[in-house]
Amino acid sequence: MLQDIERYLACPHCAQPLALTDRTLRCPAGHSFDQAKQGYVSLLAGDAHTGTGDTAGMVAARADFLAAGHYRPIADALAEAARGAGTAGGGLVADLGAGTGHYLAQVLTALGGERPGAALDISKYALRRAAKAHPRIGAVVCDAWRPLPLLDGSADLLLNVFAPRNGPEIRRVLRPGGRLLLVSPTSRHLRELVTGLGLLSVDEDKERRIDEKLSPWLTRVDRTEVEFTLRLSRADAAAVVAMGPNAWHTDPARLAAALDALPEPVEVTGSVQLATYR
Repeated sequence: MLQDIERYLACPHCAQPLALTDRTLRCPAGHSFDQAKQGYVSLLAGDAHTGTGDTAGMVAARADFLAAGHYRPIADALAEAARGAGTAGGGLVADLGAGTGHYLAQVLTALGGERPGAALDISKYALRRAAKAHPRIGAVVCDAWRPLPLLDGSADLLLNVFAPRNGPEIRRVLRPGGRLLLVSPTSRHLRELVTGLGLLSVDEDKERRIDEKLSPWLTRVDRTEVEFTLRLSRADAAAVVAMGPNAWHTDPARLAAALDALPEPVEVTGSVQLATYR
């Protein structure tokens, strides 16, 4: 809930601490932000930001797909990495690009105790779900490419799953000794659907490029490959398209014909890198 994370939040206008009173966050300079009835609060500064985030349809598709357990190996690997990350102080766990809060909720459950979680995303549709994903999640609308509405050194652990990565801001909000757990797809991820449905592919140099972009601020200390097989119905395959970037780049008529041509169920490779940075 929002009250669990208020002490870690910073005003997006002046970077001063925020305090929650009667469902409104206020800073000493007088800036105020009302909590929406759906549970999240918007800490976007002004109207200028890099995008509108996932639509209601994209969020619904992702929620159904994740609820079916198709990406459970990723959630399990994240939970194991979080337990071994050496951040047992009970501080904040933040998820940058949290979406529905699915992975953050899994990590908070695995860590136990009373650790608070901040779900950060630009999509209000996603954060409506994130606010209800776990009792200790506070959901905050923000832009990953702008200064994050968190105080310096406020997070023990930061998650980033298939999401934008703002290296200097991640470094700023992590406490000394804090860890970033970053999940990114390999070039083999969903390759059967990439071929069969004409989806966007993953660059084979993606891992190297991520390391290069983060290296001025963070050091990679561990890396694990998580690879598994999904058995998907055609409806599941359609959800994969609808829940991510392919939703913006796929012609509906062509997609429908390609889905009809798939075997059912279709076996699909899930393949991601889970990297730990300090």
